[in-house]
Amino acid sequence: LNNPEANALDFLDDFKMNLFSDEIFIFTPKGALLQLPLGATALDFAFEIHTDVGAKCIGAKVNHKLVPLSYKLQNGDQVEIITSSKQTPKEDWLNTVVTAKAKSKIKSSLKEEKRKVAEMGKEALERKLKSLKITYNTDNINKISYFFKLPSTQELFIAVAQGKVELKDLKDYLASEKEIENRGIEKNDDQKIDAILNKVKGKESDTLLIGEDLQKIDYTLAACCNPIPGDDVFGFVTVNEGIKIHRTSCPNAAQLMANYGYRVVKAKWNKQQELTFLTGLHIIGIDDVGLINNITKVISNDFKVNMRSITVDTDNGIFDGSIMIFVNDKEHLDHLIENLLLVKGVTAVTRFDA
Repeated sequence: LNNPEANALDFLDDFKMNLFSDEIFIFTPKGALLQLPLGATALDFAFEIHTDVGAKCIGAKVNHKLVPLSYKLQNGDQVEIITSSKQTPKEDWLNTVVTAKAKSKIKSSLKEEKRKVAEMGKEALERKLKSLKITYNTDNINKISYFFKLPSTQELFIAVAQGKVELKDLKDYLASEKEIENRGIEKNDDQKIDAILNKVKGKESDTLLIGEDLQKIDYTLAACCNPIPGDDVFGFVTVNEGIKIHRTSCPNAAQLMANYGYRVVKAKWNKQQELTFLTGLHIIGIDDVGLINNITKVISNDFKVNMRSITVDTDNGIFDGSIMIFVNDKEHLDHLIENLLLVKGVTAVTRFDA
């Protein structure tokens, strides 16, 4: 440093050599000198200039060469910081910087950013819960956080804002809560179920006659399969809705019998003609003039069956219709189907659940 004959470059080299080994000095493009610890990166330098410069930093030029933010600076480097208004601090920046100032500013920015994201997520979660008719309160929010294995409610809000927890996921939570509730109900209502079973299963017969004891036994026809007299059926004891009557071919039959066999009772139809039951017929045929009239004539005039609705569609000469009708029993329905198949142009008639 005291060599008067050295030129400018020699002076700079000597200056570098005489600095403390645990510190480095970096020049700005305008010649200002900043002191940083050994191992500091371009990102450290950006935060040393100003917090806003560091937060918006996207890259740097060291000695006029483009380098990444993680570039470790050397003593005497000249550094120019490149910024962008769209840049925001990232979590992995904490692994890039070494200075306490940079780490502190990054953590502070990340915390504020998380707060803003969480606030948006909170508002979105409130809307989603409202659509599912779930009350927004601390207890439910904590339950949802636990269900998704999130460490805090803030993480839940962030997950919602980032699309990691969507409406379908909340529906899964709702289903799990109902399952838990149902388990509790089943345990608490064993005596209630036993009472219904004892009422149905008398000493003389263990078969429920559907159509009898309307005042004594509360039963309804299951909407999932809409049984009608003549169908093979069974009764399923529910806690709050009495006995539900299902067809043995019901889509839910196997699961009910396998999981809740003790709540299943045998059932059969009592002979009765005064009641009618809603069912549906799917009719396919060749479209022709008068086909609909002939079909409705068989249903209304010949069989005296009431129709609730009829839907008809034709495509390339093919007739496709759906008719909702009221019948007395399965035998009545089977006879009607046989006669509809005799109508000219009709090729298929099948029953579907109403």
